[in-house]
Amino acid sequence: MKKALSLLIPLILVSFSTLGWAAKEETIKVGLIAELTGDMPAVGASCKNAAEMAVKEVNDAGGLQLGKKKVKVQLVVEDNAGKADQSAAAAQKLITQDEVVAIIGPNASRYAIPAAEVAESSETILITPWSTNPKTTLDATTNKPKKYVFRAAFIDPFQGKVLAKFARDDMKAKTAAVLYDVASDYNKGIAEVFKESFEKLGGKIVAFETYTTNDKDFSAQLTKIKDTKPDVIFLPNYYSEVPLQVQQAHRQGITAPFLGSDSWGSSELLKLAGNELEGYYFSTHYAADNATPVAKKFIEDYKKTYSNVPDDVAALTYDAFGMLFKSIQNAGKADREAVRNALSTLPGYKGVTGDMKFQAGSGDPIKSAVILQIKGDKFVYHSNANP
Repeated sequence: MKKALSLLIPLILVSFSTLGWAAKEETIKVGLIAELTGDMPAVGASCKNAAEMAVKEVNDAGGLQLGKKKVKVQLVVEDNAGKADQSAAAAQKLITQDEVVAIIGPNASRYAIPAAEVAESSETILITPWSTNPKTTLDATTNKPKKYVFRAAFIDPFQGKVLAKFARDDMKAKTAAVLYDVASDYNKGIAEVFKESFEKLGGKIVAFETYTTNDKDFSAQLTKIKDTKPDVIFLPNYYSEVPLQVQQAHRQGITAPFLGSDSWGSSELLKLAGNELEGYYFSTHYAADNATPVAKKFIEDYKKTYSNVPDDVAALTYDAFGMLFKSIQNAGKADREAVRNALSTLPGYKGVTGDMKFQAGSGDPIKSAVILQIKGDKFVYHSNANP
């Protein structure tokens, strides 16, 4: 009897081990890196909300269809704490320890760029929802597109041109001043594109002032800007910084209108700024009050779940997951290389933020922008925009 049991126990253990491995194989792991703490927690919260909603929708339907079976998705969330080094470390953990098939995030370019470097070197897909700096998807050495890094957003050269044209044509600005964070890839990149484009359109940049991340006193820069009497002041800075900059400008008696970029898009901007930004414009990725049928459904579902209107980060995150899920199904298996190939050749995706597809050999989607105006406690659709 003892001999029989001694032979049976290893077989039972092997069976349990095999069942455990099979169960593991029936789940597709997807990583998320978000700014849950640090300098922009509202961005991280929106990203995580949309990610969880996208995954829940798929799992409630039984999972992703891979051939004849459906496989559920497991979301593995990492907080980068608003730091570049933690973004890279989070990417490394998700790839090597958690063995995810792909990563969504980070959002801000200064965090997406280091994470993208890790993903590229590890041959793992990374889709950033909100990063618009070209460096995110470009190889720093060759200046050619990275193979495994994609984004759901448009890029800064496109956005900078859109805003310069809007300032000249719609705001009738002949002169402009710029205040931006010189230590941040996003802020610096879009400021430079705006300057170049505005000047090409016949405008004049009368002040091009800088500060460094986490600065709180902008009085010296604003004094210089005030002396130049610009027709418009461009602030390509994050929602957590802009209210303080505009409040200090108004205290100095500056009356020129301000113009912003997609980094203004969080509803937290309105809470922090009060009525200081009334009437001002900024570019972004979608308009909740001018939504397509696809966007309307997303907005309604998001509001039911989280009791607020989704911002652009949430919309882009949802689109990033949508493109990834579609590519996994097209690949027919949760294999990193197969999914990467399916994503790069996605024929077209109708997302919340518009129709998009990737250019040949590039992780940057072809899509348009919108201009929103701040009215009271709302972002109101003004127009579609292209350079």
